[in-house]
Amino acid sequence: MTMQTLGILMLDTQFPRPIGDIGNPDTFSYPTRFKCIPNASPVRVIHEQAAGLLDAFCDGARELERDGCAAIVTSCGFLALHQQRIANSVRIPVATSSLLLIPLLTKLFSTDGQIGVLTASANSLSSEHLIAVGASPDTPVMGVEEGGEFARVIIGDQPEGRFDLIRDEVVEAAGRLMATHATIRALLLECTNMRPYAADIRRQCGVPVFDLVDLADFWMCRENLGTAASITAPPLSGNRRL
Repeated sequence: MTMQTLGILMLDTQFPRPIGDIGNPDTFSYPTRFKCIPNASPVRVIHEQAAGLLDAFCDGARELERDGCAAIVTSCGFLALHQQRIANSVRIPVATSSLLLIPLLTKLFSTDGQIGVLTASANSLSSEHLIAVGASPDTPVMGVEEGGEFARVIIGDQPEGRFDLIRDEVVEAAGRLMATHATIRALLLECTNMRPYAADIRRQCGVPVFDLVDLADFWMCRENLGTAASITAPPLSGNRRL
């Protein structure tokens, strides 16, 4: 029995994508098909709400559906703002963002617990993004340093970067988020480029860490139930245990 394929709508980028990043096929233990959306730069999607790009994203989703993909995700959590429109363009499941997990994760904990969101840009992640996926606009959010290496390489889309510095910035931001919200019970990575550092965040903060790949794995495990190969996440450096 052939394994089902996950479709991934990709921003138009050149920065490196280590294992763990949603744009690296080795992140997944099942087939993937990538569809790059021309001119969908990180700046345009993150800071400009993907203005003028929604038709292209919907067209890309329809192409992935025609190609036989069982489900679709995207490479940028800020597309949460357009979850319903992109989902409405196809008949297969679409998860534009890990932010879709907030309502579920919130229900797993007592009412005094919260889910903290670590994002590529706290200034651009608005209550509209949260409301679009059914999350509370009061969800705690923390971004990485605006002028740091993460912003320069990922949002600025540079072909090379200091990924040791990026890791440190992401872990530091997670620590700040935990320090300012004592009620956080789990962390959610809005940015799909942060997953390579999930184990480091887990060690630093001591709470479970979730991201869009976890949601993709959840769905694709069901799609591929009964195939010869089982869904087992490929190991990351210091892979986390929940």
